[in-house]
Amino acid sequence: MDNSIFQRREIKFLVDSRQRAMLEQAFRGRMVPDPHGESTICNVYYDTPDYRLVRTSLEKPVYKEKLRMRSYGRVNGEEAVFLELKKKYDGVVYKRRISLRQRDAAAYMAGLSPLPEGSQIGRELDYFRRFYEGLRPAVYLCYDRSAWFSSEDPDFRATFDNNIRWRREDMSLCAPVGGETLLLPSQSLFEVKTADAIPLWLVEALDAGGIRQASFSKYGEAYKAICMERLGVTCA
Repeated sequence: MDNSIFQRREIKFLVDSRQRAMLEQAFRGRMVPDPHGESTICNVYYDTPDYRLVRTSLEKPVYKEKLRMRSYGRVNGEEAVFLELKKKYDGVVYKRRISLRQRDAAAYMAGLSPLPEGSQIGRELDYFRRFYEGLRPAVYLCYDRSAWFSSEDPDFRATFDNNIRWRREDMSLCAPVGGETLLLPSQSLFEVKTADAIPLWLVEALDAGGIRQASFSKYGEAYKAICMERLGVTCA
C-alpha cells in the first residue's frame, strides 16, 4: 500500500468561462500544467444512513471530516484506488490516504476483510469505521480536472474542476462515469492548494476578474440535490 499525507489550505472560487480564461492567461510563465493534469476524478463518498458526516460539514464547524474512495478514471477490480480520510480544522485541510486494489478497498469498506497490511493510516481508517457505525456508499461523484503547479514552488497548486456529476446508483469506481451535473456548462470550480499565502500575482488576477472566494463542497451540493429530490423539487 502506498501511504500519502497532505497538509495545506484549499481555497475555492466559482468561475465562469471568461474568468477562467483570465486566470489561465495569468498562469503563463508562472504555472505549469501537471503531467497528469487532464484527468477525470471519480469518488465514492461514505456516510452513515442519516448522512451524519455531510450534515455536520454543512454546519461549517471548526473541525469536520469525511471518507471517500477515489480513482483517476474508471477502474477494474485489480487497479489501484485510494482510500482517503479528509479532515479540516481551522481552515487547514489534512489528507491521509492509502492506495490498494479496488476489490480490496471495496471489501474492506463492506466489512468483509481487513486491510492487506497494517499502517498508521490503516489504523485511523479502522477507528473511523468503528466510530461512524453503518458507513455505506452515499454518493458517487466525478469531475474533469485540469491541474497546474507553480514553476517556482511545486507545492503551490491550482485546479479547475468542471462537469461535476453525481449519482446514487452504481456507486462503484468500476461503473461507467456519469451522473447529474452540479454546475452550469460554463462554470468551473477553481481551487488553490497551498501551505502559504496566495502569491500577489494571483491575488491581482482574482481581483481584476471580480473573482471572490466561494464556499462549495461537491459532496455537500450533491446532498442538497438529494434533499431537493426528496421534496419533489427539480434542481436546475
